[in-house]
Amino acid sequence: MSAAPRLETERLVLRAHRTEDFAALYALWTDPTASQYVTQPHSEEDGWKKLLIKAGCWELLGFGYWMVEDKATGKLLGEVGFHDMRRDITPSLGGTMEAGWTFAGHAQGKGHAREAVRAMLDWCDETHREALVTCIIDPENTRSITLAQSFGFREIARTSYKQKPVIMYQLARAGAL
Repeated sequence: MSAAPRLETERLVLRAHRTEDFAALYALWTDPTASQYVTQPHSEEDGWKKLLIKAGCWELLGFGYWMVEDKATGKLLGEVGFHDMRRDITPSLGGTMEAGWTFAGHAQGKGHAREAVRAMLDWCDETHREALVTCIIDPENTRSITLAQSFGFREIARTSYKQKPVIMYQLARAGAL
């Protein structure tokens, strides 16, 4: 698989990243509301690398991130997906499909994240049924914690990543090993 499959929900389109998305993505990644709890690029160079990683995961891993657009307007709302970043974290997340999501401030609190995460997890159930799905969330990010738990993610550890506390979650899945 070389590109993200297109997914559609009632209100959203989840699609592959494109080079022309860079300005909108960089604005998303550096928006304090959207990226309050995630690693922000420190420069346009870092942002460009982040875009290349998001697109490259599909080619190398068979999974990755999607752009999330409003179906009616085409406006960027955020991004969701999976990666394996080989993070320097204990316990290790290596070999898992690490889930993540980020939404623009204007898209928060409207159910967009729930709708997009449902679509990505449904895709995962169809294509990677046996995969172990994990995520890490800042303990202060109560909205993401609530969202993750509503889909069956269960806390497995409290640890730190880059000297910041995080909670590690694993998705309870019938098909997972």
